[in-house]
Amino acid sequence: MLKGKCAVVTGASRGIGRAIALKLASLGADLVINYRNEELEALEVLKYIESHGGNAILHKGDISRFESAKELMDLAYEKYNRVDILVNNAGITRDNLILRMKEEDFDKVIDVNLKGSFNCVKHVVPFMLKQKSGKIINMSSVVGVYGNTGQANYSASKAALIGLTKSLAKELGSRGINVNAVAPGFICTNMTDKLSEEVKAKLESSIPLKRLGTVEDIAETVAFLSLPASDYITGQVIQVDGGMVI
Repeated sequence: MLKGKCAVVTGASRGIGRAIALKLASLGADLVINYRNEELEALEVLKYIESHGGNAILHKGDISRFESAKELMDLAYEKYNRVDILVNNAGITRDNLILRMKEEDFDKVIDVNLKGSFNCVKHVVPFMLKQKSGKIINMSSVVGVYGNTGQANYSASKAALIGLTKSLAKELGSRGINVNAVAPGFICTNMTDKLSEEVKAKLESSIPLKRLGTVEDIAETVAFLSLPASDYITGQVIQVDGGMVI
């Protein structure tokens, strides 16, 4: 279904990014796997894709740096002669109450989560304009919709991504480029693995579907937004949260 398409996924060495990369590869897309530090994990993703008959390359780089994001998009275009799908997944947290939050922790989260996404969009759009087509999917969060105690920096960055998504959708829609956002709720990842069973049980009880989400839940939604089936959808924020925020 995505045969002949090139997909770039940032922060794809583990967690949600890894699941997205594997899902898009399973649909036939050629992958560019971006990572910053986790080289062994990134290599495992690459080997898994190749062992299942897919094509992928690695890019090590910090997308919060403007030139590094340019290198990523140039690499994708040089390798596959097109860039059809960009998933802005790379993100970090530096949680703390505002009274204790350091300026550098606020700045770093904004730099990676928001500025990094801008950097990648800035450098991929020329290729998509040339093709007159493209799918950009920004990974926001439900805390970007309703906020969360101790996450002023993270929530701000994810809320800003929603604004970026809607603005880009209006700006690029007439050129055949769809821009949407996915807002995950509580998803089973390394971060939630650190929570106690009591905390997890409390979270699950607050979710209508009575479970935490999986990385595959998010990957399936991203896959849909990458496929032709979603061609008439743009500027939307799809919450994948089990009904937690209704």
